Amino acid sequence: MTKLPRILVGSLAVLLAMAVVSPAQATNGYFTHGYGTISKALAGAGVAMPQDTLAAATNPAGMVVVGKRYDAGLGVFSPDRSYTVTGNPSGFLGTFGLTPGKVESDSNYFYIPHFGGNWRIGDNMSLGVTVYAHGGMNTDYPTATFYAGQPTGVNLEQLLVGIPWAVRFAERHSIGIMPIIAYQTFEAKGVGSFAPFSSNPAKLSNNGKSASIGYGAKIGYLGQFTDMFSFGISYQTEISADKFDDYAGLFAEQGRFNIPPNLIAGIAINATTALSLLLDYQEIYYSEIKSVSNPFLPNLQTAQLGDNDGAGFGWQDMSVWKFGLQYDPESSWVWRFGYSFGDQPIGSSEVLFNILAPGVMEDHFTFGFTRAFGDSSGLNFSLMYAPEVEVSGPNPLEVPGLQDITLAMSQWDIEISYSWGF
Repeated sequence: MTKLPRILVGSLAVLLAMAVVSPAQATNGYFTHGYGTISKALAGAGVAMPQDTLAAATNPAGMVVVGKRYDAGLGVFSPDRSYTVTGNPSGFLGTFGLTPGKVESDSNYFYIPHFGGNWRIGDNMSLGVTVYAHGGMNTDYPTATFYAGQPTGVNLEQLLVGIPWAVRFAERHSIGIMPIIAYQTFEAKGVGSFAPFSSNPAKLSNNGKSASIGYGAKIGYLGQFTDMFSFGISYQTEISADKFDDYAGLFAEQGRFNIPPNLIAGIAINATTALSLLLDYQEIYYSEIKSVSNPFLPNLQTAQLGDNDGAGFGWQDMSVWKFGLQYDPESSWVWRFGYSFGDQPIGSSEVLFNILAPGVMEDHFTFGFTRAFGDSSGLNFSLMYAPEVEVSGPNPLEVPGLQDITLAMSQWDIEISYSWGF
């Protein structure tokens, strides 16, 4: 076995072991706001300006530009999520009123590792490995929200392993493809009261963690048209995953929970030798995944939970704009700032079921830096703050106008990584 495959196989073994500790996070719906410390400091921008091995998660075509390099890091993600019910339940037959008051979720700190490696194959080709947490959602309410006799919440964990291959087909143009293996787990607690609406009540709630493996790919293009202007675009296919068999009576399509496709395009402008400006646009196609996009009503009345048209979370497609500024005065320090914005995917009519998954974030403010140590290593830092967003709507299972539900979330994310070998 050659040196490159040995390194690749060894890296994969370590990274797959990391999957058991990869937690859930939810920023743009349940996608993270960026991949890798450098991109996170730029609010996730960078499809046209690859700078580390995690950039393959945004655009694999950039890996031939990155060259030989390794990155390893750890993030601390802290979401503050809650729901508030106003108005007393009617108690009428056939209604499902919730207990009034505000309830905050526990489990407020998550630790998220990542790793990447990239190697040159000749002058115009590269091969690498990129492992990252794609997203997820977690709630851990200390109350029996839905009167099932247990604390209520869900936990979705997703870890993706990509093998990016890139080739330069012209002096400043490259393409890349990255096969992806996804490992995800899911657990739901305290939703057993929906058993009368389920096609499989035994596979609805409190069945522990259910695991799933999926496969997909990301393809990309990077064009550096001048010293000042670059353009990049990438598309990730839907990642088709095994069903969560233990929750076949909860998710539509008998427990299927694929990862939605998404498109990213953007530009990078080197305004001066020290200042770079980045603009990315991302479209996340949540509507392609029935378990996520099926509306709660009328589907709860016309189909059973777990059926192909069973009730879901009613998430809409999400559009995200990402702006980044990087200042590199050719010293030991590089400074980064970013801002991103997207309309959150949850409508006011979908608040009841989304108590479990209040992915309502919109604005992200970011900052970061790299401290270089010689020509071969560096320490990277990123900080993200997402201010609180609220979404309110009526309880669809209560007398109209009698009870409202407000979902709220704010977030912090801090990440440190180390790079070497470049």
